[in-house]
Amino acid sequence: MSVVQIVAIIFLGTIVTILVFVAVKNIASPKKIDGIQRLLKQGKTQAAIKAAKGLVQKNPKDYFAHYYLGRAYLADGKNELALMELKYVDQNGIFDGKQLPEAQFRKSLAGLYSKFGQQEEALKQYLLLTKLEPNVAENFFQVAQIYDAKNSHKEAIGFYDKVLKLDKRNVKAHAAMGLLLYRAKQVNEAKREIDTAIKLSPETYSTYYFLGKILKDSKDLPGAIKAFEKGQRDAEYRQKSLIEMGSCYMMGNSVENAMNCYERAISASKDSSTPETVYARYFLAACLEKTRQIEKAIAQWEAISAVQKNFRDVPQKLAEYKDLQANDSLKEYLTSAESDFVEICKKTCTKAMGCQPQQVDMKKWGCQIIATDVGNADWHNVRKQSLLLCFFREPHPIGDNVVIRTLDELKTKKCTKAYILASSSFSPTAKKEAEGRPVELVGKEALEALLDKAS
Repeated sequence: MSVVQIVAIIFLGTIVTILVFVAVKNIASPKKIDGIQRLLKQGKTQAAIKAAKGLVQKNPKDYFAHYYLGRAYLADGKNELALMELKYVDQNGIFDGKQLPEAQFRKSLAGLYSKFGQQEEALKQYLLLTKLEPNVAENFFQVAQIYDAKNSHKEAIGFYDKVLKLDKRNVKAHAAMGLLLYRAKQVNEAKREIDTAIKLSPETYSTYYFLGKILKDSKDLPGAIKAFEKGQRDAEYRQKSLIEMGSCYMMGNSVENAMNCYERAISASKDSSTPETVYARYFLAACLEKTRQIEKAIAQWEAISAVQKNFRDVPQKLAEYKDLQANDSLKEYLTSAESDFVEICKKTCTKAMGCQPQQVDMKKWGCQIIATDVGNADWHNVRKQSLLLCFFREPHPIGDNVVIRTLDELKTKKCTKAYILASSSFSPTAKKEAEGRPVELVGKEALEALLDKAS
């Protein structure tokens, strides 16, 4: 046998070996996928994750393996990891309708986007679903809900209308349409939709959530609260109803009741990353801040930051109160009860500012003291003159309206000079208003120094 023949035989043998390997691999892979499917059906999520991870490690471009790894993560409650896997499939997968059913996939992906507050991405998925399943009313309903949340009311009404064309007895669509029509000042049409929803199903408690929204918008707070109480009976709208009830109580200055509603709303969900849970924590933190329970408010802001770092003004709030742990004097100033707070202000007045309090009044924004200056070089040696000291512990920057009001009070009380002491900051307009006037703005850092000196 010649050398050429030997080389040809070796070459052919190599090709056959490669083809056999590929064939075996292609046969084995679907079998492994079937195995993962069985594990998922049996509820063995950890085993399914391990098997799917193994396939991904062998072939990182195997989008079937990524898909089933995403499904396994989803079944195990690891939503963030599930989203990463399904996003890869969305970008690289080929949907065949069997092993990779597109409609089911897009519903899962849309749900995850919604869970993480990525409404634009969720909207894209639901819009695709309206094309894939043009006769499924739920897809159009989800699109309408997202447009509704974005205040794109015209688009929302259009999609709710499509829902009702597919399903005339869709109670939720009638109720949601009613709320939008009410906001568009089409009161009669709105009432007709809500009445239709209640008539179709008086025990569909989600309808009462939308009724509550209408009553709240029309300032009928007692009626709205009663409607939201019924809305809680619907599992899907329980959190939303509790949050809206809380806002009604806040509008009525019933902070304790509002806090109770927000706490119940947080407890109603096991998933801390849902938009409803995040908003419930945010509003609860606002109540806690208002009632001087700053440490508890910080705990809520930190819980929000753990799932959404840049949610609203949470980073600013955490930065604003970061000194609390390091400065006991400021912490006491911000968190103490009214009687203790007054004593702190009086002590600051006497020990740090060299003044003798003559009249002390508690205000909703803090404490106001009219004092006589007994001579302190640090405070300009204004001897035996009446001073107006305003101690603020408001969470928001002090505006020019406060400076104007204080100057008016200065004249009324016949004081020589005013000091506005704030645990927050001053707006640019407040600083400008104070220029050249007998009022001194004492910001957070200067206040901290005074409190330390007093203590």
